[in-house]
Amino acid sequence: MLGIVVSHEDAASEHIGEHLLALRDWDTAVDERRDDADGGGTVYRTDSVELREFASLHLDLEDAAAAFGDVDLLVFASKHAGETEELLTAHHTGNFGVAEYGGRDGRFARACPNAHRAVVSALDDHAPPEYEVGMECTHHGPTDVGVPSMFVEVGSAREQWEDPAAAEAVARAILDVAEVAPDAPRENGTRRHLVGLGGGHYAPRFERVVRETDWAVGHIAADWSLDALDEWADDEDDRDAVLDRTFRESAADYALMEGDRPDLRAAVESLGHRVVGETFVRETSGVPLGLVEELEAEIGTVEDGLRFGQRATGYAGEWTVLDLPPDLLAEARGIDGDAVREAVERHAVAFGTDQNGTVVTEPVVVRAGTDAEALVDPLVEILEASYDSVAREDGDIVARETAFDPDLARTAGIPEGPKFGKLASGESVEVDGEEISPERFQRERIRRYTL
Repeated sequence: MLGIVVSHEDAASEHIGEHLLALRDWDTAVDERRDDADGGGTVYRTDSVELREFASLHLDLEDAAAAFGDVDLLVFASKHAGETEELLTAHHTGNFGVAEYGGRDGRFARACPNAHRAVVSALDDHAPPEYEVGMECTHHGPTDVGVPSMFVEVGSAREQWEDPAAAEAVARAILDVAEVAPDAPRENGTRRHLVGLGGGHYAPRFERVVRETDWAVGHIAADWSLDALDEWADDEDDRDAVLDRTFRESAADYALMEGDRPDLRAAVESLGHRVVGETFVRETSGVPLGLVEELEAEIGTVEDGLRFGQRATGYAGEWTVLDLPPDLLAEARGIDGDAVREAVERHAVAFGTDQNGTVVTEPVVVRAGTDAEALVDPLVEILEASYDSVAREDGDIVARETAFDPDLARTAGIPEGPKFGKLASGESVEVDGEEISPERFQRERIRRYTL
């Protein structure tokens, strides 16, 4: 069940609350166990949502989930203050250093990466045309909430806080995640959750990941957050403890890092977590993490050039390495590299690459039982565009072409220069008054590829 916190100290929160109550048919009850100012009094419920009102600002609330019934996700409907004009945003809460605005030093509320990803998408769906939608790094309290939580906000000044269209958009987005799980499903002993390290306050790189892949992002330490951590932590042990809490409260085993931070990378890896690049995140979207682990262990990592094909999507079965002739793959690649890439991506589970992932190489991994012809046939088609004939002979692929041989022309005394060019393009030339046809200097070239 989703719990929603509305604060009477926050104008935007009150307006969002009004729209929330208008958008659903709520059952009401009176909770006399708690003060009205502390989430008691009138309580609003539906089958999947419970809304309570508090007197204090959200960032001053501690253990807010205790006021609610059986909720597994808490959303703080809030204002955003800044210099960003019309903005709808969402973020997790916590402090990488000193707690200046609620919560405790070096502590974090439990993030809800999957629900956060969903609410960013919902804000996109409902935002008024003039409003941007974004996400922020982890900042301010509370840090002790009791269940996974996030802030969903209207920004960035009073004009927007009092804008009914913006309040309704946020209200609708919050209700859209009423039945969304806080976390992505477990797979292969982990989840598709990332901790974000580095970058700006509004985290465009991590927002791009949330919008364009199936990975979710938990806590984000912007550049200034990492500076605050370094200033606050007394020693390396304190720093590592905060980093470890960041992963634990994000339910994450992976980090995506902005910028080159070798010391931070080493610290994260020493804690047993993996730092990955955006290529890894994009390549593994839709690919079962168990399959990713198997192939990286057997073939090589994404960082080393492993890429996933269309047949990897959702596949959890057996796989095998296809025994393609390396010279066939290289020849086809030299003729039309884009066509080779398209063919391999269409039929393969995974494949190797060189030159920063731009050039397809071996190995080529396919689903167990895949006929090798599925990949050989498109490579043969590529060869046919460059050779006079391509045929199968005794199980091999034989490509033939008749082409100009410059050595024959030189032997016959043909001067190099324009005449060579004409002969190569199939035109006759005149030498010492004699017309010489190009066929005289052509030779058949045969390439054989053993399957």
